[in-house]
Amino acid sequence: MRVAVPVAAACAATALSGCFDGTVRTPTGAAKDVPAAKGRNHHQNEQPQQQPRSGAGDGISIAAVGDTMLGNTPELPSEPATYLDPVKGELVGDVVFGNLEGTLTDVSESPKCGPDSEECFAFRMPPEYAEYLADAGFTLMSNANNHSYDFGEAGLSDTVDALEAAGIEQTGLPGEITIVKAGGERIAFVSFAPYAYTNSLTDLEAARGLIEEAATKAEIVVVTIHAGAEGSDAGHVTGGEEIYLGEDRGNPEEFAHLAVDAGADLVLGSGPHVLRGIEIYKHRLLAYSLGNFSGFHNFTTEGALGESVVLHVTLAPDGAFRSGRLASLRLVEAGQPVPDPSEEAAGTIAALSDEDFGPTAIEVGPDGRLE
Repeated sequence: MRVAVPVAAACAATALSGCFDGTVRTPTGAAKDVPAAKGRNHHQNEQPQQQPRSGAGDGISIAAVGDTMLGNTPELPSEPATYLDPVKGELVGDVVFGNLEGTLTDVSESPKCGPDSEECFAFRMPPEYAEYLADAGFTLMSNANNHSYDFGEAGLSDTVDALEAAGIEQTGLPGEITIVKAGGERIAFVSFAPYAYTNSLTDLEAARGLIEEAATKAEIVVVTIHAGAEGSDAGHVTGGEEIYLGEDRGNPEEFAHLAVDAGADLVLGSGPHVLRGIEIYKHRLLAYSLGNFSGFHNFTTEGALGESVVLHVTLAPDGAFRSGRLASLRLVEAGQPVPDPSEEAAGTIAALSDEDFGPTAIEVGPDGRLE
């Protein structure tokens, strides 16, 4: 089930942060009649995912990663079809989720990168790269971030088309609730970011209403957030409003708790470009940032910026956290993810969780197991 409203007009660029016009759009309920985005035929749509991979009674398995791209046209990997092969074995679950940090389009002009732009980050890949994401294992991706509108409404529409053509479900546009069938359950995904062309992260009451609506439509609700400051020094959840390059990037902790109170069963974070801690709140798992996952020359990969994970989570039929595991990765050779036997990333998350959340922090055991 998915409904979206038209995207706002193009807005000005602000370096890494993408475009943000300072306005907040109240998300509209997915069951309501809303106009279709230009060039798209939006309608209520409930489709089954691929065959469930969980055994009966095993719960719902979700694999999730952070910011994901395969390059930036024209700087693309020489063998994009195999670029994610080193970590393909970890991209397995009833649902495999990622934050698509950019667009899938051949549109060449970006409304955020004007002639006077000294440093502008506008990300795009060829639309056919969606097939490589699907082949790697992805089944659902979010467009709720600061790069989904890098090439305007046409670029965003191309992106949604490319994902759907590759068999990947999409979520994150204003008013959008995406429901998939997996592991014998209906799972609703609702994604938020602090931009006018996404579900609003900063309009808390509207967000609460959309999550509550999602909870009436599915047994399990997953909320994803593109929230918080970014950079190598942004690993801690501050507990307050976080500002980056003049933008209000929300209060991730407040929003995550609100989401669970409204009916969310799992919160997945992206945006800071580094890993952040994980806590358990009301028996629900909140992962505040899964860092960078993949990007050929898209992201800086030095130090903490190159630590990555695949988060594996199993949820009980009522949505409560049952078990989990962190598969530690390291971004190498300009942004390719590879397994990291040293488990440095899992150790980073363990330390940050303990420092930021104390008694509610997740415990990371041997082999990245979440206790």
